[in-house]
Order: sequence, then structure tokens, then C-alpha cells
Amino acid sequence: MKNYKKYFFIGLIFSLLACNSDGLINEIDNKKIFIYNESNGISSLDPAFASNFENISAINQIFNGLVQLDEKLDVKPCIAKSWEISENGKKYTFNLRKDVFFHESAHMKKSKRVTSNDFVYSFNRILDPEIASPGIWIFRDVAKNDKGEYAFLAPNDSTFIIELNHPFPPFLSILSMQYCSVVPKEVVENFGKDFRSNPIGTGPFYFKFWKEGEKLILLKNENYFELDSNNNKLPYLDAINIYFIKDRFTEFLEFTGGKFDMMPSLDASYKDEIITQKGDIKSQYSNNITLLVSPFIKTDYLGFMLDGNFNTPFSKNKKVRKAIAFAINRDEMVMFLRNNMGYSAKTGIVPKGVQSFREDIDLPLVYNIQMAKKLLEEAGFPNGKGLPTIKLSITPSYLDLCEFIQFQLKQIGINVDLEVLPPAIHNQKSAKGELAFFRKSWMGDYADAENFLSLFYSGNFCPKGPNYTHFKNEKFDNLYEKAKITIDDSLRFQLYYEMEDILLEEMPVIPIYYDKAVKFTQKRINGLKMNSLNLLNLKTVRKN
Repeated sequence: MKNYKKYFFIGLIFSLLACNSDGLINEIDNKKIFIYNESNGISSLDPAFASNFENISAINQIFNGLVQLDEKLDVKPCIAKSWEISENGKKYTFNLRKDVFFHESAHMKKSKRVTSNDFVYSFNRILDPEIASPGIWIFRDVAKNDKGEYAFLAPNDSTFIIELNHPFPPFLSILSMQYCSVVPKEVVENFGKDFRSNPIGTGPFYFKFWKEGEKLILLKNENYFELDSNNNKLPYLDAINIYFIKDRFTEFLEFTGGKFDMMPSLDASYKDEIITQKGDIKSQYSNNITLLVSPFIKTDYLGFMLDGNFNTPFSKNKKVRKAIAFAINRDEMVMFLRNNMGYSAKTGIVPKGVQSFREDIDLPLVYNIQMAKKLLEEAGFPNGKGLPTIKLSITPSYLDLCEFIQFQLKQIGINVDLEVLPPAIHNQKSAKGELAFFRKSWMGDYADAENFLSLFYSGNFCPKGPNYTHFKNEKFDNLYEKAKITIDDSLRFQLYYEMEDILLEEMPVIPIYYDKAVKFTQKRINGLKMNSLNLLNLKTVRKN
């Protein structure tokens, strides 16, 4: 009887899909189908290409890895029920659950149990140059044996071992990334590149239907292994229905009209309509809609190319850079231009939401126009006299923010021209080190300050790495190298603080604001949890 109901439910969904009756889909069981829109679309459902939010959000429902993160970004068990890390920090031994099975597939034996060899295959696949996964960097510290093979070991079906070249404490957090999901060899090799649209995982929902540019449907995995705190089976939802309407204001209208259960972000086209300047939901929506907000480990900043070839006043004189930093009123910017959906960046490059964030220190980047003028005079440019016009390279979506900065710098005698570039061109030029002064942001791939501080390590000079400013400081490099292999958290955090102090003194970038993750849900939705990676997790969501 149970299987009959399951297949009747699936058949009913697809008969309604064929008729294109979205309203009827809602009427099947209004409590169990979670519907939302992904305006940017999805390019792949293959974990090897989990390189953007849109892909990650869907992939996270279909796949699992060894470990996962909770709302506080603490690492928790997933397919690995426990693990041990050697005293030298280089060997990770994972003990796998024995009750995790891949979703059913015609290209694989039914109910295939996940074993350690599946992880050996999945991780080696990420490193395969023919796959060309953008996640290849996550295993850069994995050791190789005498045969040149990566040290992913499977001594038995339920034990999986990874050996590193050197200790790297953030590695466990990196393993929670969707790149590290386990995939079935038989299915992947059968589909090849088409695995992107034929995914088979172990997650709380399994893939059923995808018409690119229109909709994606995932159905409940009845055999999912995780339980809630009361030993009830997860997930609670029966299905997920994702639309791909590109126009953000149309998405807003459909959401406020009740069609969508969630709006996954906030867009400038409607932000003033739905939230107040202080960041609260407006009264006309508060009875029906819930606003969910969390710190988001992303820092927006202004960067300076310090390479001497540019020969600019700010590349040669840190006092000019610091004058610019003190001349920006971050509080007003965040309040009036972002409706308080962000935090003024006053403590450094590492954002709120990272465990080592320095919340209670003296704020070194407060607005101080008198200090800005003093520094500019000490640099030899009193009231900006003798300082040439500065070109700031930006993208269209940040025009209002940078016009605000342009106005504020004018108050201390600095003239700024805004060069508005298409995002792809801006990214390309900054990655090649071709922009002298630019607005950019860095979103943490994993929840450790090392990810942000890596932007200033001289070994990461662009175009080979993310050091877009070509900042080079021997003391900073030494601290960075030491911190990477320091296992003790408190000692490592102290090294991070010393590095941040160097950055505040030298000012290769000016942090502007730390972002917030924002989601809106209908009041009928409960159990949607937020974290600072803005990871969408629907396995604990209920629809009333």
C-alpha cells in the first residue's frame, strides 16, 4: 500500500505538469510541496560543478558528504558518523554509517550502499583534469603516494582515510562543501557529462524532472538515513518545485501573491517595497511573510593594485589609502543604500559570521573626516591639492554605492571617476591584475579566516591566485604560513589577528561592509534554518 501511494503521488504530479497546471500542483497537498524561484537558473546538478549558489542550493538537497555544517558552522556528522584526526594533524580517519544508500537508478543495482570506495572514486573525480571541476583546489593539500596517487584510502567498506602533506585545520570544514558529495561510479560513468542532468545521490530528495529554464522537481527520498531530534524520519516535505523566472520583480510579485513559499534573496528592484530603511519587514507584509536574516561570510571592499607598474599615488603611499578609508561613512551607506542589510566593516577584512571575527575590539575603520584630511595632508596632498583624478572600476549593480563613495571622497578633495564595466569584464580584468582601483567582494568558501587572509599572501598573486592587489609583506607571509599549520584554534586565531593588524596598517584594501544572508518565507513555512554560508537546507522544513 505504501508503494502504491508513493507512485500514485508521483504520477499525479507529472500528469499535472503535463497540463501545466501550477495551481493544481499546489492543491495536491498544500502542506508538502515547497515551491520557490531561482532567477539565475541552474547550470549543473553535478557536485563537481557546485561553484555557485544556485547549483549548490539544488545539489545540497540531492547529495551528502562525509560531514555537514550546522547553523553555527560547526562541523557535524553526516555519512561519516565519527572521525579521528592524528596528533600531527595530517591524517583524517572517517568511520562511515552502514545505512546510507544511493537513490535508485536503472544504471545501478537497487539500494546500493555507500562504501569508502565510493568516496575514493568521488574525490579522485574532482581531481581529474578531464572533469575540469572548479573545485579541484579543495584537495590541494592532499598527499600523494610513491605512485603519484592521491592519498584517499579505503582499508575496508566503512573506513575512509585522507592524508595531507601538512596540517591544515580548516580542512574538515572544506569537506562539508558540496564538491565533496559522494557519487555512484556506475551512474557517473554511464552518463558522462550528462550526469549534470541525471544526478543520483544519497540526499533527502531525489531528482525527478528538469526542464532547463523552466522548472526542476525533486521528490522525497523515503529511504533517507537522517532522523530529527525526536527520531522522526527526514525530510518532512514530499517534493520541491523550483521555477526559473529571470525577472526579479516578477518573482517578487509571485511570492507576495502566495505562489512561492520562499524568496531566496533580496533584490534592489523591490527592496524598498518590502523592507524599511532599518531592515525590518514592512507592516503590510508582516502578517503573511517572515524575514530571515543571518550574517553572511562575505566582505565587500575597495582594492588597490600596489604593483609599482601602475605608479599611482595610492600604490606608493599608504596614507592616501588610509585617508580614503576614514572618509567613508559606512553606517550611512549600509542604512540608506542597503536598507541595513549588511554590517559596517570596521574591524578588517574578516567578516562577521567567521568564528575568529573580532567583534569587541576598538573599531579602527570608523568614519573620521578630520583624520582623513590629516592623512591626506601628511601624504603631501592637502585638501587633495596635487592629487590626480582617481578612476574606480565598478560593475553596474554597485553604481549607487560607489556614487556615494565618490561624493564622500569629494569632501576631502579627492576626485573620483567611475568606470562601469560589465561584470564578466570586471572579473576578468581584476583577476589579471589590470585594475588600479576597484570594488570587489570576497565570499568565503569555508568558515575560516584563512580563506579571507589568503587574498594577501604573496604566493597567491593574480592571475594564478586571488591576491588581486599584489600586496606583499614578509611578516604577513610568515604569519600566514605559520597559521595554516597551527592546530590549536586559540593560537591560530591570534596569528590571524596579527595579520589583520598588518592589513589595517598597510591598507591594500578598504573593507566597506560585511553582508547579510536574507530569505523571505510565507508564514506557512517552518523549520528553515539560516547559517553564515547562506546554505539552503530543506530537509527540516515543514509546510503547514
